[in-house]
Amino acid sequence: MTGNPRNLVDEYEINPFTMIILPEDYGSKIYSRIIELEEEYVSPFRPIDLIKKSCSYFGSSYEGRKEGTKQLTGITHKTPIIIDPISSIYFMPTSSPTKPDCIWVSHEHVLFHRKVDSQSTQVTFRNKKTIVLPVSHHSFENQLLRTSMLRTKFMQRMKETERKALYLLHGPKFSEVQGYSHINLVSESYKD
Repeated sequence: MTGNPRNLVDEYEINPFTMIILPEDYGSKIYSRIIELEEEYVSPFRPIDLIKKSCSYFGSSYEGRKEGTKQLTGITHKTPIIIDPISSIYFMPTSSPTKPDCIWVSHEHVLFHRKVDSQSTQVTFRNKKTIVLPVSHHSFENQLLRTSMLRTKFMQRMKETERKALYLLHGPKFSEVQGYSHINLVSESYKD
């Protein structure tokens, strides 16, 4: 284990400062190395366990978050996850989450990335920290794009819901004043 034993934590929830969660062998077990903007921790739980626990902490199950991603995007494999939509915490796996070598990366913190070789990608985070991940550049870029699509679809859904609520509160004049008169703001079930 390469982490500092002083930074061993029993409890950890993913938060807006969490950049990446890496699996780390510790004897016969797999721990997690958690890198935040300014801190680094080691947890005795596997990365997938931290993801699941954090989904629960923010009011949903991991399976519920996966199903939500599927409903919004159609993505069913290597599913990016919304940990907390209010804080904009979106994480993407580098491989199948069931594999012990799966790394979870915060979409928000990726500044840029570049190909190292056919099976490695160098990722630079917002704090300028750089790490080489054992994942092909194509696969990493694909996961970034899939997570961007999830973010976009989720934000579109939230805006649509907001427009519908404002229409219901303020009536048809709202849509004309706000420049939405050309957009069908409400479904047929709301029309009388």
